[in-house]
Amino acid sequence: MSIQCEVKSVEPLACNTFRILLTPLQALDFKAGQYLLAVMGDKDKRPFSIASSPCRQGELELHIGAAEHNAYALEVVETMKKALTEQQPVTIEAAHGEAWLRHESQRPLVMIAGGTGFSYIRSMVDNCISRGLTQPIFIYWGGRDLCQLYANDEMQALAQQYANISYVPVVETAPEGWQGKVGNVLDAVAEDFVSLSAYDIYVCGRFEMAGAARERFCTEKGALREHMFADAFAFI
Repeated sequence: MSIQCEVKSVEPLACNTFRILLTPLQALDFKAGQYLLAVMGDKDKRPFSIASSPCRQGELELHIGAAEHNAYALEVVETMKKALTEQQPVTIEAAHGEAWLRHESQRPLVMIAGGTGFSYIRSMVDNCISRGLTQPIFIYWGGRDLCQLYANDEMQALAQQYANISYVPVVETAPEGWQGKVGNVLDAVAEDFVSLSAYDIYVCGRFEMAGAARERFCTEKGALREHMFADAFAFI
């Protein structure tokens, strides 16, 4: 469905990552874990995960990583900035994706994100909290360095607040005094679980990361394909 949105704000988070808040000008129903398409032209529609929970009525939050070499995302950020300055609406299409949170499931959850794939996880975590889900939730967020984990402090605080939430940050290059894991985020998950057969697993990151997660965890850790979810799986 094509929807006009008012751009409420465009704010830098860290490391060329921006938080964009949109106000839909008509009602929009979506599920935690779905994505929208930013309409740049008739045949140019670019997907971004919705970072906000459906519980936040009347607001859509996006986290867009827009480094200078990433024109695909940077152009969207610039379009949003221009619309904000000129007080003009932008067009999106929503909601899309089948990797949404299966909140009726009683299985424990493993959520894995790479970079701004965290926005997908953020929506589902907020929704789990709003719904009062009590099963264990294990969140793994990987990035090149700590700067890429732009909500690290927020997630640490969330894990302190809710006994059923465990948060594991993973960086490839560790800063001095780093207490978290170092290396590849999929390696970190593999190290921590003998078996993943009992879990619902949600993955968001580059297609190759999502594909590697499915292949590795189903083969080595007993994960069930029907209990693994990622938008990438529709394309690979």
